[in-house]
Amino acid sequence: MTNSRTSLCIVAVFAACSSFALAEDITQDWAQWGGDSMRNNTPVGNNIPTEWEVGDFDPETGEWDSTEAKNIKWVARLGSQSYGNPVVAGDKVYVGTNNNGGWLERYPTSVDLGVLLAFDRETGEFRWQHSSEKLKTGRVHDWPEQGICCAPYVEGNRLWFVTSRGEVRCVDTEGFYDGENDGPYQDEPVQSKDEADVVWVLNFMAEPYYVSQHNMCSCSITGVGDILFVNTSNGLDESHINLPAPEAPSFMAVDKNTGKVLWSDSSPGLNILHGQWSSPTFAEINGQAMVIFGGGDGWVYAFDPAGDGNGNSKLLWKFDANPKESEWILGGRGTRNNIIATPVVYDGLVYVAVGQDPEHQEGIGHLWCIDPNGRGDVSPELAFNSSNPSEPISHKRIKAVDPDEGDFVRPNPNSAAVWHYSEQDADGDGDIAYEETMHRSCGTVTIKDGILYIADFSGLFHCLDAKTGKLNWSYDMLAQCWGTPLVVDGKVYIGDEDGQVAIFRHSADPNVAMVDDGGEMLPYYGEIEMGNSVYSTPIVAGNILYIANRTHLFAIEQGAEPAN
Repeated sequence: MTNSRTSLCIVAVFAACSSFALAEDITQDWAQWGGDSMRNNTPVGNNIPTEWEVGDFDPETGEWDSTEAKNIKWVARLGSQSYGNPVVAGDKVYVGTNNNGGWLERYPTSVDLGVLLAFDRETGEFRWQHSSEKLKTGRVHDWPEQGICCAPYVEGNRLWFVTSRGEVRCVDTEGFYDGENDGPYQDEPVQSKDEADVVWVLNFMAEPYYVSQHNMCSCSITGVGDILFVNTSNGLDESHINLPAPEAPSFMAVDKNTGKVLWSDSSPGLNILHGQWSSPTFAEINGQAMVIFGGGDGWVYAFDPAGDGNGNSKLLWKFDANPKESEWILGGRGTRNNIIATPVVYDGLVYVAVGQDPEHQEGIGHLWCIDPNGRGDVSPELAFNSSNPSEPISHKRIKAVDPDEGDFVRPNPNSAAVWHYSEQDADGDGDIAYEETMHRSCGTVTIKDGILYIADFSGLFHCLDAKTGKLNWSYDMLAQCWGTPLVVDGKVYIGDEDGQVAIFRHSADPNVAMVDDGGEMLPYYGEIEMGNSVYSTPIVAGNILYIANRTHLFAIEQGAEPAN
């Protein structure tokens, strides 16, 4: 018989062996948000650090002092507010931010820009910058000091991203280092090696689309073959009531080589609640290819990526992710939400949470698991009116069902809801505790080995069974969270607004994921201070952990000596 210490050692060895990956299986590139078009942040890596020190920074110059740094390979200066998530492809790392870093001589830090930066993957040295000058319309379309808030999509020597100006831009990943201008922009001052080499531009705001994004245009593009999928961010004006362009497209399929729009869809129409900042997902499920969008009306839409052949979308299914009696009230005071998170496809099912603009603060949330094999309206409920109780009524923006008007709800016999998590009496005590409640979320789920993780904006980190929606455990980070978990090498990483990265063991068992510290359950590997708010999501590529805080991007590697 083995004693308890021996048993723990056996468990630890088994866990280490089960998480070890062969060198040929290691994820080398993480070339789009979520790694691939199904958006599940689960790269393969070995010996990913659980301990590091970021070093010190000069408060005036921002210069890095690596004297006290540990396991930091390099650090790159970003802007002052960084929400774009890094991606790694080829010999470069790309990340969106604002212009506070002042990398270009012609654009000092006093010039407000949205910028996409490219750094050398090995050293962190600056390579080139794409600069998006602020729109003259101001904060209604292009919020001051906010930079590029999305992650780019990289394939070979081409990179596509959505600018803060309401555009898709295709750029050459080599910039002008290859001595060539790959686009038609001969007259612009972009021949310096420090500048991006733009191949083509698709402007949503121009004729014939006339998109009017709210505050910011942000979408992390994905694609398949020669097609890119884009959410245009069409939304309200500064009144937060009027929708300037209800007929403008919300979703698009675009030829990646030319920028030509292949088809578009404006389904959210007049029902857009605020803005549309979700990113699309692509998957083939049971032989049916589909692109899945989160809409600004709180609905999830799935389309055939080929469209209808006449420049229009071809809807497969749609799903209302809010209860029909929920209500939209300005400033986040209501119970109806839009979708900011990205849908994730795992084991043939779709997972997505609802949320609102972080400025709207906390509120009730919903996390859904959806069967994507249905067709038509696959919402959990249908709305009816007593004047014609046999015919479902059309969706209404503010409140889908108003009992005072004779509206009522019936279960939808065509529902594709597999499970729903909003509140759950996990401990069976008859009460719903704060830790047993799902709140609004900007973040996307991450799923590994049937275990689902998601952070909500109230700072709760939830661990659920991906098949059943049963709550395994939750942890209060005591700080707002915007990001998405990273699951790699048997560990789970999540950052928060206080600038800490919590690291758990990957497990459905809270006694394995966390450690008991005198009656308080804490992340097994602790919480590491990053020196500034972490709004982005940690990623791993080539066994290096990349984390961006508001002002700097860190490449973290076990045993690393600083390269800069």
